[in-house]
Amino acid sequence: MTLRPALIAALAALTFGAAAHAGVPAPKVSITDYAQLKTPLPFPYDEAASAEATDAAVAKAKAKAKKSGKLLLIDLGGNWCGDCRVLAGTLDLPEMKAFVDKHYVEVIVDVGRFNKNLQVPAHYGITERLEGVPSLLLVDPKTDKLLNAGNVSHLADARHMTPQSLADYLAQYAK
Repeated sequence: MTLRPALIAALAALTFGAAAHAGVPAPKVSITDYAQLKTPLPFPYDEAASAEATDAAVAKAKAKAKKSGKLLLIDLGGNWCGDCRVLAGTLDLPEMKAFVDKHYVEVIVDVGRFNKNLQVPAHYGITERLEGVPSLLLVDPKTDKLLNAGNVSHLADARHMTPQSLADYLAQYAK
């Protein structure tokens, strides 16, 4: 009995999950722990942005990603969140910034204390409370499909991860 290639690919995707993503090599991050980040850590989230302004920013970033052939990275979080600020500081590292700029178009969305701009994750099927922040939505802008479904809150404990593991996470989805 022979299996068709499509069936084999589907079984591989089910078996290996995120490992089935082709990804690209992760950048080598120059620091080994977050104590080496520049201080103060950034406050990247616009707390005054309205839902309409947020939706417009996401739509603009999605159009730019689609046109450029990059993926859309939607960073959901809040300035009150230490892990969100650590993520922002790590993404500001030169090697991470170059990597993200090459593979993603990033848009930053303030979700307050899980009470603002929740229409953004809801658009991608996340209608329950976010498991934590930062949450990253990695989206294929051509299909508007969430690539990391079930894994959006992977970086919610960013301060206890290494900067390299953050780079590795983003690299597994990049194309």
